[in-house]
Amino acid sequence: MSTTTDHVQVLYTAHTRTTGGREGRGQSDDGRLDVQLGTPGSSRPGTNPEQLFGVGWSACFIGAMGLAAQAMGVRLPAETDVEAIVDLNRGADGYFLSGRLRIH
Repeated sequence: MSTTTDHVQVLYTAHTRTTGGREGRGQSDDGRLDVQLGTPGSSRPGTNPEQLFGVGWSACFIGAMGLAAQAMGVRLPAETDVEAIVDLNRGADGYFLSGRLRIH
């Protein structure tokens, strides 16, 4: 269901819940996502939040490129792929993410 607020139309809202933090589980309210989480570099099973962020970011970026290509009257090649590199960093002020995309 979409809603409109201040000239912005919300097309979709994702609802997820994570329990147990980095060693827990993340689930969507529709049951389509159910993932065991693990800390980066650990031998424990599960994916880490940085990997999930990279997959989501790159998928959305491909979608945005497709819309831009369509607006320009060209077709985005089906084999287009985007590699996301997401870094978990620690600085003087605490933890933060940095990332970059490589478009192929």
